[in-house]
Amino acid sequence: MSDQTLQKKPNHIKYWGFILLFFWGVLSNAQYILVPDRVFDGEEIHSDWIVAVNENKIVYAGPETGLKRVNAYQRKELKGMTLLPGIIEGHSHILLHPYNETEWNDQVLKESSAERAVRATVHAKKSLMAGVTTMRDLGSEGAGYTDVYIKKTIDDGIIPGPRLLVAGPAIVATGAYGPKGFHEGVTVPLGAIPVSGEAEAIKEVRNQMGGGANLIKIYADYRWGKDEPSQATFLQKEIDAMVAAATTAGRYVVAHASTPEGMKRATLGGVETIEHGDGGTLEIFKLMKEHNVALCPTLAAGDAIEQYKGWLKGKGSDPDRIVQKKKSFKLALESGVDIAFGGDVGVFTHGENYREMELMVSYGMQPLNVLQSATSVNARIFHLNDLGRIQPEFKADIIAVEGNPIENIAQMRKVKFVMKDGVIYKDE
Repeated sequence: MSDQTLQKKPNHIKYWGFILLFFWGVLSNAQYILVPDRVFDGEEIHSDWIVAVNENKIVYAGPETGLKRVNAYQRKELKGMTLLPGIIEGHSHILLHPYNETEWNDQVLKESSAERAVRATVHAKKSLMAGVTTMRDLGSEGAGYTDVYIKKTIDDGIIPGPRLLVAGPAIVATGAYGPKGFHEGVTVPLGAIPVSGEAEAIKEVRNQMGGGANLIKIYADYRWGKDEPSQATFLQKEIDAMVAAATTAGRYVVAHASTPEGMKRATLGGVETIEHGDGGTLEIFKLMKEHNVALCPTLAAGDAIEQYKGWLKGKGSDPDRIVQKKKSFKLALESGVDIAFGGDVGVFTHGENYREMELMVSYGMQPLNVLQSATSVNARIFHLNDLGRIQPEFKADIIAVEGNPIENIAQMRKVKFVMKDGVIYKDE
């Protein structure tokens, strides 16, 4: 629209537009008292609590009798609901959409970064509306630094979405990633950046940090050939070098790893989370616990992929992949290793992050521990010191769900209220 067109707008339209913007700003930073049936503060459930918010901070959480100047706040009743810290999604791909819509190879090869960015704006809003107020995006999967710019548009208020922690392109060992299957004369875009040797690995870590990555993702194991089992990729000294380069700069490294050897090398190398861990043994999980390395199990991704392959869930026996996943998750629980909530959303539909919570309970984790994992535990693991809890001085990232998710984790599907940074995005 030209400047001349703008100037032709009647003055009363300009006036009311300004008034609406003004009041939106006031309401966005209002003082609220949130009054639910119960409050999960990131650790435990409380009855007869209220939560007071001033601008973008929580200023009080507890019995109403303990809050001074109650009348200074706008009162918001959330009858029948449980109030929680905003969900912190530990493993997502905001630039991917479900593989039963378009296979991963075709998303990387045929969908432009522009198209994928447009899709990501939809994905970001869906996740926020589902109660996810913070999200780690672990790899742009062939779209370069597009995730960095999606983060920027959210931070700048251009589109609604969760706070993003982004990994950029991710790093793989030369020859160990796809798309594959082309003859030597064909060059195709890869889903991550390949490196070999310590010098190349260090250089790429620094490139990605300079490109805007908040953390570094590496692939500690992968399939070298089609239909082959995963094998360890990077040498121990290569992992050590990448972790050293990242931590020296105040970043941290996470590792895709599903084999015992890949998980072992990544753990000894100093990564902070292992993603997937399908083949983890009790010995490996104990090693992870000893080194303060958390497991992000991504149960929902494997569950979705098997269904895409034709598995009729709940009918007949489980596929081998699901059997193994249940076994390894049980061992992880037995070991006491930290469990980070993260479902690999993008493999399945954005906004259905609750699938991971339901599977965590189905595979043996207590609902209270699942909610802790998705809030205070993830905040601790991801160095988010003012998120993941309902307590004074923490950021006002707050959601409410219908009913009591401690009694039935499926209530996490029913998000009725979403506040991020003190701004209400959903109120049903």
